[in-house]
Amino acid sequence: MLTFLYYTHLKRHSFSIQIPLEKQQLPGYPEFPITVGEHIRKKRMDLGLLQREVAEIIGVTESSIWNWEHGTEPELQYNPRIIKFLGYIPFDCPDDTVGRLAWYKRAMGMNLDHLGEAMGRDPEQLSDWLSGRHNPFTKNREKIELFLENQKIFLLPEIKL
Repeated sequence: MLTFLYYTHLKRHSFSIQIPLEKQQLPGYPEFPITVGEHIRKKRMDLGLLQREVAEIIGVTESSIWNWEHGTEPELQYNPRIIKFLGYIPFDCPDDTVGRLAWYKRAMGMNLDHLGEAMGRDPEQLSDWLSGRHNPFTKNREKIELFLENQKIFLLPEIKL
């Protein structure tokens, strides 16, 4: 609310005017982000940061941030730092076992070799499962579930990636 004072030579008058103001979004502000780049742009604009500043935080070049914000998907290795910057994981976790394994791999920025090493599995076998060429048998599905259950601590918001 704004208050204006009006003076005359006889007395002072005071009146109030209420002017409702709507915050105008900046051009290009993604209200409902879908891609990782849109999530980065939204967070960057909310914080009032330049692409250069976000690049320094994440540890990439300014052109990487520009590319991500304009539709290029970040390489897997940058996902943990992007998630740390955002404060959340910007992609949905599927309900099925193999989908959740792929989600974990993506969130942790792992390639098949790293995931295979962490799980004690052959990366080729993981590739077959994640690509849909083969489905894991029940025993392997249970081992995947156990692995994912044991990894939940890494995905809690309080834990630094």
